[in-house]
Amino acid sequence: MSDLRLYDTLTREILPVKPMEKRTMRFYCCGPTVYGPAHIGNFRTFIMQDVFRRVLEATGMKTRHVRNLTDVDDKTIRQSQAEGRSLGEFTQHWTDRFHEDCDALNLMPPHVEPSAVAHIPEQIELIQKLVDGGNAYKTDDGSVYFSVNSFPDYGNLSRLAERSITTTETDRESSDEYERDSAADFALWKAQRDEDGPNHWPSPWSKGRPGWHIECSCMVLKHLGESFDVHSGGVDLIFPHHENEIAQSEAATGKPFVQHWFHIAHLMVEGKKMSKSLKNLYTLQDIAERGFNAVELRYVLLSGSYRQPLNFTFDSLQAARSALKRLGELQEKLGGAPDPIPPEQDFGPFQPVLDALLNDLNTPDALGRLFRIAREIQKALDAGELNDDQCESAQLGLAMVLQALGLVLPSADGEVLIPEEIQTLADERWEARKQRDWDRADSLRDKITKAGWQVEDRKETFDLTPLN
Repeated sequence: MSDLRLYDTLTREILPVKPMEKRTMRFYCCGPTVYGPAHIGNFRTFIMQDVFRRVLEATGMKTRHVRNLTDVDDKTIRQSQAEGRSLGEFTQHWTDRFHEDCDALNLMPPHVEPSAVAHIPEQIELIQKLVDGGNAYKTDDGSVYFSVNSFPDYGNLSRLAERSITTTETDRESSDEYERDSAADFALWKAQRDEDGPNHWPSPWSKGRPGWHIECSCMVLKHLGESFDVHSGGVDLIFPHHENEIAQSEAATGKPFVQHWFHIAHLMVEGKKMSKSLKNLYTLQDIAERGFNAVELRYVLLSGSYRQPLNFTFDSLQAARSALKRLGELQEKLGGAPDPIPPEQDFGPFQPVLDALLNDLNTPDALGRLFRIAREIQKALDAGELNDDQCESAQLGLAMVLQALGLVLPSADGEVLIPEEIQTLADERWEARKQRDWDRADSLRDKITKAGWQVEDRKETFDLTPLN
């Protein structure tokens, strides 16, 4: 089977994605900062990363997927302090919400999901190594900064060398949040401030906490090694976050950090940039309250090239609903969704769809090919031109495509069929919630999840969606 070819941000070329030394494909995805609900722009990135993994696994490749949780930074500390909650309680709430949204969107869980707080000792050790190597220095307040001038290759990923930027200690960046491009030295360890409250840890330099950038380097080094295959995130992370990761990681190890950089472009909403001021930072719950489901949103977020900004509209959700219904009707005519899909199953007549995905994850081309092939099969079915073997090949091929795209189709009547026993459990859980019997409600949710279903609460009701 052909290799996946993917655009590499560092070289600006489309290159084959191959694991080092023919091993498992190891890739790292910058995960959410858990201080509020993830919005649909965040999920565009996570969905494309999910398709990347699914396509690799469809070719028979073994993967090791690591996606972190940022549970200590300026935002998490500021918001938890404002709400009068401990940092751990606050971030756990939003971590749970993130996981619920991921399940609804049919995102495969990562093999490892490390958190920044759980790796503070390792971060201190990594920072000390950089200090000892002359790449970092302590300031009077007990903070530690990385010296950008100590790393000659700084800026290669973002083409920083093509700009006119100088670095001095006076323009050093102490914040985790960047409002402008800066090539200044950046914080590895941030000394305790009054506004941090109790959120500090001991270190050789001061009581404080790690900077945002060192967190990812530390978790990568621990869970994927000093050099690994693919690093991914939104294009907004290229500079300074990923640039800083490269500098501090390679300065510490003396080895190349990442073989392939995979970045996903921004999501626009109704032709405008997403922003709080425009009130268009939609969450999955916002989409549901407009009457659409997570599968329809996933389809829309797959409909454009990951390398180009995608314009989200509510009309596109309606179009997605119609498209998914047509595919659902074809699947029903072919005999329904096979359960399970036989091992080492090929794509049959839908092989051109996989070919499009292997060509730089070209999801719009893949969807176009999917519907052209589906129309041809529908015509052949209606004309009685397909024998049993051809129907089975089409049925299994369609299932492989849907699995690679992570799409769950509605039944022919437009609704996902819910087993009676799952509906009963969900109804009992809803009654338990109304009675404020939280322990029973949580127990029933666990049973529903173990049975392969996700329950999502709304204001006056709930939704059930299958987990794949």
